[in-house]
Amino acid sequence: MSSEVEETLKRIQSHRGVKGVLILNNDGIPIRSNLSQEDTDTYSALISQLSFKANGIVRTLDEADSLTFLRLRSTKHEIMVAPDKDYILIVIQNPHSK
Repeated sequence: MSSEVEETLKRIQSHRGVKGVLILNNDGIPIRSNLSQEDTDTYSALISQLSFKANGIVRTLDEADSLTFLRLRSTKHEIMVAPDKDYILIVIQNPHSK
């Protein structure tokens, strides 16, 4: 199973423009990251809170629903968040890289 995770992370990181990949547990604690410690701590704290709040909004609108994917785009970055039952996958990329 671990080799599958490693292969998946390598595949994601190989895409053009990918700046970073993080895997967090549901408490927002980083398990894996290819970013600096400072960036890992910043993204982990902020994105895990955002993911939790976004899931709360989805559940408020429909109790039977849950957040499956969140995508944010700014002028400098695109952040894709895939929350799961036990983990949160975060991919940060440069949206202008072609």
